[in-house]
Amino acid sequence: MVALTRTETDHPRGPALAVALADTRIEAALVTPEGSIVPGSRHRRPTGLSLDARDLSTAIDDVCGAALATTTRGTVTHAGIGAPAPIDPETGAIISVDLPDVHGISLADAVAAALRSHGVAEPSVRDGHDVGCLALAESTIGATRGTRASAAVVVSTGIGSGIVIDGTLFGGASGDAGHLGRLHPDGGEGQTLEEIASGPSSVRWARAQGWLGDTSEDLATAASVGDPVAREAIARSAAAVGCVLADVTTLIDLDMIAVSGGFSQVTGNYITMVQHQLTARVTLPYA
Repeated sequence: MVALTRTETDHPRGPALAVALADTRIEAALVTPEGSIVPGSRHRRPTGLSLDARDLSTAIDDVCGAALATTTRGTVTHAGIGAPAPIDPETGAIISVDLPDVHGISLADAVAAALRSHGVAEPSVRDGHDVGCLALAESTIGATRGTRASAAVVVSTGIGSGIVIDGTLFGGASGDAGHLGRLHPDGGEGQTLEEIASGPSSVRWARAQGWLGDTSEDLATAASVGDPVAREAIARSAAAVGCVLADVTTLIDLDMIAVSGGFSQVTGNYITMVQHQLTARVTLPYA
């Protein structure tokens, strides 16, 4: 896997195919060189945790074919892939925990095969960790554009992140660095940030305190009407995220952090709570 950067010499003149794999779906769309999705080109297919190699290949071919059908044949030559699991830097194989039956499969090879089957003779395909790709996009055309060091964090059913320094996605020795959800906030009793602060983790914590809801949406509704346990669960999540981001900011001297994901919108002040914790914990003047 080659380090992803926002200044590539090998880039498409026309739209590129974007492919995203998640635990329960796969999506594809065409994206212009300016970063906009081509209208009508976005297609999604549900998959599931029982996804195997054959089903994955079929799903990739379906969504890629549907996306490519919205443009002139031969226009698309490049594709980019975001996956929710690390990718082996030597083989390009996905290293999946949540999707065990596709562990070891090269997504780049599968997408290249789909492109060839739909008339692209020599496709150029790049892959990377999904939130790492998001971090690079934010620094190129999004919220952190113009910064020297930035991070993107997604707080949702899991917690993913990526770090961009001087225009290049920081991948470390393996190409897969930046998993802040696997760090351990102090006071976390050995739990990772994801085990403390994700949507499902916050729901489980609230239920352990006697709350009777079932989902993140229920938690949001309860918090909006003043339920103290729901509010505490959300504040606990934001504090843990802010704690980890403060440490990373001190370590790397980040200019800006973009936070997104469904659970980051669970209340209108979630980001404010994260910011408060981060600001309180960063004490060095440069950070």
